[in-house]
Amino acid sequence: MSAMMQRVTLLEIKVTNQTQELQSKNKKISMLEEKLRVQRDSASTRDLSGRDDVEKRCQQLQNQVHEMESFLSDYGLIWVGDERSSDSDKCEETHSSGTSEGRDFHMNFDLVLQRIKDMNIVAGEGETFVQSTPTGAQLARKDPVQLRLYSNGIVMFDGPFRSYQENSTQQFMRDLMDGYFPSELQERFPDGVPFEVHDRRDEEFILRLPWNTFPGEGQTVCGKKDESSNVTGHQTPGRKLTMDQFMNRMPKMVVKAGQVIDIRESLRTNLQGSPAAPSSDLMILVDTAALQAMKQRLQTFSSDRPPSARNIVTLKVKSEDGNQTYILKMCFSETIGHLRQYLDKHRGGGPADYDIISAHPQFCYEDESRALQSYGLTTNAHLLLRKRQHSQSLEVK
Repeated sequence: MSAMMQRVTLLEIKVTNQTQELQSKNKKISMLEEKLRVQRDSASTRDLSGRDDVEKRCQQLQNQVHEMESFLSDYGLIWVGDERSSDSDKCEETHSSGTSEGRDFHMNFDLVLQRIKDMNIVAGEGETFVQSTPTGAQLARKDPVQLRLYSNGIVMFDGPFRSYQENSTQQFMRDLMDGYFPSELQERFPDGVPFEVHDRRDEEFILRLPWNTFPGEGQTVCGKKDESSNVTGHQTPGRKLTMDQFMNRMPKMVVKAGQVIDIRESLRTNLQGSPAAPSSDLMILVDTAALQAMKQRLQTFSSDRPPSARNIVTLKVKSEDGNQTYILKMCFSETIGHLRQYLDKHRGGGPADYDIISAHPQFCYEDESRALQSYGLTTNAHLLLRKRQHSQSLEVK
């Protein structure tokens, strides 16, 4: 992902330079066309040789513009003119200044918890792998990243505290709210890692204790202990865990045979004696060739483990009724037909009377022989399944 981000950044710089060059070329073309029109009107002072040179130069410039547009189309880009480019320049200036980011950022705690729950399924929460030891090998689990969410910031690992006003913290939380693994952790954890979240949104992180707070036990002049300061000490040893505290110590989810098993909800049902509310959106990890390759890589020893594949994309496909979300790991070279095969195999192999579409932008992936890379599906994307309507067809842009 870091290599892909670098390539995208270089392409954006290159596109900006070429857009500016296209603008200057168009201005030159308009000036040359104006000169050519003046020369045609003044027949008495017309120079045939000069006219031929101007026409040749104009043709050369038009050919250059056509080549630049073809180059942009190879990368899926379109030159839209002066108005769009000026607006994009303003957006780039605003983005570089950093003023709009702080105003537009809004922390959604519920969305962050839901996204982390979905990503933990893909990261293999609760799964084991073979780890080499000095005496042989043993089964081990991935250590989750400790993440504490406060009302004014976050604490990851063992600190330090990071405020929501910092740009790096805002980018970190934006990645989580968008449903993607944070970019700042991709170099350290190229295969992903589960998160263990401590929701403390009702608390404000305090950097240091006030000077008027003494952590020890109070003493009076007569040698007796201060009862008011000792109340907390008597209550702490006998404190009992609440239902939520007990549930937080249990693993959230376990993936087995492609199915997600909610451990906490089943325990809550047994303890409370009443069924819990069903989940509105079931995340299903679909077995693919890329996923099997990743599991085999994790089961090998660290010394013999091959490097992580860079041509893998994560697709989240929501069902027609919106109650299931299928998570698929696929290679860039695989086609839309392979995507349909994975979905049909998991859904029971019924008639494929559905279309695979994207909402923004609105697009229908109809050609099953085209690869994902040719459609631009080289980054993590959200797709939808729509029941096929024979009378209407989605307009492909």
